Amino acid sequence: MKNRKTQDEFAPEVWQIFDKYVHGEMDRRAFLNAIQKFAVGGLTVAALFETLNPNFAWAIQVAKDDKRIKTETITVNSPDGNGKITGHLALPAKPKNKKIPVVLVVHENRGLNPYIEDVARRLATEGYIAFAPDGLTSVGGYPGDEDKGRELFKEVDQEKMTKDFEASAQWLKKRADSNGKIGVVGFCFGGKMQIH
Repeated sequence: MKNRKTQDEFAPEVWQIFDKYVHGEMDRRAFLNAIQKFAVGGLTVAALFETLNPNFAWAIQVAKDDKRIKTETITVNSPDGNGKITGHLALPAKPKNKKIPVVLVVHENRGLNPYIEDVARRLATEGYIAFAPDGLTSVGGYPGDEDKGRELFKEVDQEKMTKDFEASAQWLKKRADSNGKIGVVGFCFGGKMQIH
């Protein structure tokens, strides 16, 4: 793994500006202008931007082909939402019980990125069935780029997207291998998701 600066190596103001950027409170141009004063000592604005952005390959802890788990792409019907939602399902390859707990993994404001998929796989290695739906399904899915994902996120009807996640939770909870107990873990946007 490459040497990557830690959070402590940046001024707190850099993280405050970055937080506004990732949560859609400023566009990329405004963000780059705001961090320009922190690009010193041979560090360019572009290099600083690259350093702050996530590197999903470095964060992966459980590979898709890990023998402890099974993964697949699933589409769930969502008649009250956008019609359907697709996501990443991960479950233990050899569950200890016939009925096991399930977890819905709700992504950030940019769609089902590789980090969120990895979170689902991590849960599967711990004995859970985990489903990470992509709230961007109705606009073509996660585009593979965080900036584009944030822009697409703004285009999705938030009420219908919430219904899509609720449909995913109900589908997950009613699976034949579910013990009927569901947990929800969310990041950024997903942190405010309430599933009933």
